Amino acid sequence: MISVVIRNKNQAVALSFLLKTLTERYTDSINEIIVIDNCSTDDSQAIAAKYEARFVTIENFSYGGSANLAAQEAIGPIVVIFSAHSYPVSHDFFSLIQEMFDANVNLAGLRCLHSSNDYHNYINGISATKDPNKSGLIFSGSAFSKKVWVKHPFREDVATFEDKEWSKRVLENGYEIEFVAAIFHYEISRTNRQNFFRFKNDIVGNYQLWNQDITFQNAFKGLFGSTFSSFKNLGIELWYVVKKFLFLLKFINNKPKKF
Repeated sequence: MISVVIRNKNQAVALSFLLKTLTERYTDSINEIIVIDNCSTDDSQAIAAKYEARFVTIENFSYGGSANLAAQEAIGPIVVIFSAHSYPVSHDFFSLIQEMFDANVNLAGLRCLHSSNDYHNYINGISATKDPNKSGLIFSGSAFSKKVWVKHPFREDVATFEDKEWSKRVLENGYEIEFVAAIFHYEISRTNRQNFFRFKNDIVGNYQLWNQDITFQNAFKGLFGSTFSSFKNLGIELWYVVKKFLFLLKFINNKPKKF
């Protein structure tokens, strides 16, 4: 009884791979696939139709709003949410999720594993109560209970970190969030414009949720530190470009024996 929901915007290639993965490897473990699409202009809708996934458009996108729409549209009691550019890897991905929800009626959500931070906290037993940021939900490769969501919907007035805010709130209300040894991969390459958009949301979200304030000193320190780091990295890159060129010249003049 698992609903898989995919948040997507102009990720046709990645979406196709995720849907192919879900329909070829996990059909026995899930009972529906929904694409929550933010007004894509590529072939995303046609790709969703090809794999018989339900396609739902969200026009006024917000992170919390899209998560609420995902929960609202899902018919299953367990909602697994992905970004289009992520995909499950382990063969027992969904069965492990189902087993853990079946075993714990107080479970609000599960965080799957995709990075070294996840794995370190999982192995070291660092709970979401102790570290809601790195052990709480991340809305690409996490599962949550629709029953808990009905009582505690996601906030739509946070810039980002809607998953972390929800994790913190449901934990305070006596529910549990755990890791599950289900492995997925997160694969994305952002443009400078996209990174700047994320940077702005992260600054606001960190202030709203974790009270991480920014001062003029922080801002100038970041400016000078980033500028110095950029020039340093550029110098190192140019040095190795020259070293590679010199090696090629040496290789041309002194080629080794072929096997």
